[in-house]
Amino acid sequence: MGIFKFIVFGIPFFSFVWWIWADRRLKAMKVPGTWRIAFGLLVTTLLAGFCWILLARNEGISLPIPPAMYALVLLWGIIFLPLTGLPMMLGWAVLTLGKKILKRQQPANNAPLSTDPIPGAITRRKLLGTAAVALPVLATFAATGICLPRLRQFRIRELTVSLSDLPDALDGLRIAQISDTHVGKFTRGPMLREITDATNRLDVDLVLLTGDLIDNSLRDLPAALEMVKGMTARSGLFMVEGNHDLFDDPGEFVRAVRESGIPLLRNEAATVQVRGHPVQIMGISWDRQVADMVEKVESVAKLRDPVAFPMLLAHHPHAFDAAAKHDIPLTLAGHTHGGQLMVSDDLGAGPLMFKYWSGLYQKGRHALVVSNGAGNWFPLRTYAPAEIVHITLRKA
Repeated sequence: MGIFKFIVFGIPFFSFVWWIWADRRLKAMKVPGTWRIAFGLLVTTLLAGFCWILLARNEGISLPIPPAMYALVLLWGIIFLPLTGLPMMLGWAVLTLGKKILKRQQPANNAPLSTDPIPGAITRRKLLGTAAVALPVLATFAATGICLPRLRQFRIRELTVSLSDLPDALDGLRIAQISDTHVGKFTRGPMLREITDATNRLDVDLVLLTGDLIDNSLRDLPAALEMVKGMTARSGLFMVEGNHDLFDDPGEFVRAVRESGIPLLRNEAATVQVRGHPVQIMGISWDRQVADMVEKVESVAKLRDPVAFPMLLAHHPHAFDAAAKHDIPLTLAGHTHGGQLMVSDDLGAGPLMFKYWSGLYQKGRHALVVSNGAGNWFPLRTYAPAEIVHITLRKA
């Protein structure tokens, strides 16, 4: 709650402070008034978008919010304001203070000649100075234009998982893992049909969803459930919840999913026949704390069907260690978005925040697959493309 309050009050406050500072810098550089007005309108758009999203979240306004507005506000508030705008303001203050200190220590000189010989002229220095001050806002709008077309793009990631404990009858079993669709502000409309169609084209034995079906609002749940109900698999479809699924009303989310007929596993297990052999799908409810995850894995491990091949569905990948300890051969997870903002495949937010963050991990006879997720809650991804994971199990 403290972080949420900081975001609610911090983003508009620091945006306004930065705006005042930037306008004064532009005025000091004698930037034409029309440029300053245009700059002010861009910042006003960001602040108005933030208020629009906040009011919509609290159902104070019902007007639909365009994805572009969501992208602008998120990129500004999470990336460009804290990482460029505020450091620029602080750096300028330190530099100005340093110049004043040095000026006091030096003998007085004649006043410097004007670097703007023609009042009102747009000089190279003025143009560069204006661009430097306006960079955070300009970068926000430019990044939004680049990100928006990519929000509907996802790949099919092919993974082969070798397991020594895999029964011969299940050699070649194929799974479509769908995770983190975040149906809502960015994943909506035609994209839902695209995800369903891409999944069905894989023609798999099992479709398994590993959480964050919706982004945050239960208003998006009916469309999300229709997307899932359109998916087909030879032997069955199962899902577990993620943290975003529970933001609005956890009880109502569970009730609506189960009423739809979609099997939602919450510290439960279900056994289905796949290629003539029993397969047990275990699923745990969402939890962020590793200790709680361990307890939940232990609880579903007690439900173990001795003749079935077991799999675990968990939204958080850190459940894998407990699953391996209880000799569950395969764990599927999501949550990480592949690290979301990565500098390379192995460097970035993923390894900084998670022990397991993307792709296939194997520990002895046990394997974990972490999906980057098919949808988006944040508009920017780097080296962590959205995906549906197509898994083929092989006897090692």
